[in-house]
Amino acid sequence: MDIEPFGLERWFGQYEHGADIMLAESGIRPLDSERFDTDPGELNYVIPTDGDPEFRDEIGERYGRGKDEVCFTCGTQEANLLIFLSLLDEGDHAVVVTPTYQALQSVPDAVGDVTRVWLSEGDWRLDVDAVADAMREETKLVVLNNPNNPTGRYHDEAKVQELYDLAAENEAYLLCDEVYRLLDDDPLPPVASLGEWGISTTSLTKAYGLAGLRFGWIAGPEDVVQQAVEWKDYTTISPPIFGQHVAKQALGEQEDEILAENRELAKTNRDIVREFVEEHDLEWYDPVGVNGFVSVPEGFADAREFCVAVVEEESVVLAPGDLFGFENYWRLGFGLPTAELEEGLERVARVIERGGTN
Repeated sequence: MDIEPFGLERWFGQYEHGADIMLAESGIRPLDSERFDTDPGELNYVIPTDGDPEFRDEIGERYGRGKDEVCFTCGTQEANLLIFLSLLDEGDHAVVVTPTYQALQSVPDAVGDVTRVWLSEGDWRLDVDAVADAMREETKLVVLNNPNNPTGRYHDEAKVQELYDLAAENEAYLLCDEVYRLLDDDPLPPVASLGEWGISTTSLTKAYGLAGLRFGWIAGPEDVVQQAVEWKDYTTISPPIFGQHVAKQALGEQEDEILAENRELAKTNRDIVREFVEEHDLEWYDPVGVNGFVSVPEGFADAREFCVAVVEEESVVLAPGDLFGFENYWRLGFGLPTAELEEGLERVARVIERGGTN
């Protein structure tokens, strides 16, 4: 099985460690461990290895599903991997809505065959008819990320329902990576709650600020989830004991407070970035979540040239849009602490004002 290099991670590997400010991070700022009890007791595997049954039952209720329709994973990355391994074989086909997080297209493409359906540039609108045109007899899966990374576009309930209906009519599953869903003040129903063909994956990384827990899950039809559990025996075996222990607290009595704090931070920072974009005559689609896809300033050949200038001249990491298939945009992550965001944007502004080589 061949898979293409993960461009975004290689970019981070080259620049992130030595830079002062990370403005390409796609999640909310991390919470401090002091707000949780971090003693899970014996450091054994989580037993059973798909997660504590009572806790899985609690999570399943959020989707109208039971404990056997939920599997806990090491983040959303593993959740998505397990679904691709469970549903796709050589000769099978998936339709992936792009631009998106690279793993959502590269992994299924390594396992089976992928057709990419592009969001319309600028407003990043989803064309369900284009997805329908891409469907084949051997299509097993349609893949969506909502809210979208990198653009921040949140496809509305009617659009997602239309996409689900299309998949179901073709006896294909709709997998939705929903890691940013709860950063919206009025989040849509999760795809796993729409019916037997819906699968949701998520984690505590992006909306909760708990990336270090490496704790996520799959919710969906029992037969699919149980196939994923069997694949998980060959990956991480069980989710982390620390992750499950803290997740119970974060998704319990602390959840409303955590989400309120993080939504407020995202709103405050989005307003700051909006002013920055307007001040420098740039363009973006006003996003949900903590990612924005911003146009390249005048004077730079493309986003790669601009992002290299920013990191080498001002020690600020951005993400060039060619990593997502659009060389005239760059991804800005604005979920970090507000003071750090403001300092980073001041440095980016200096590069814009100096101009590029064009």
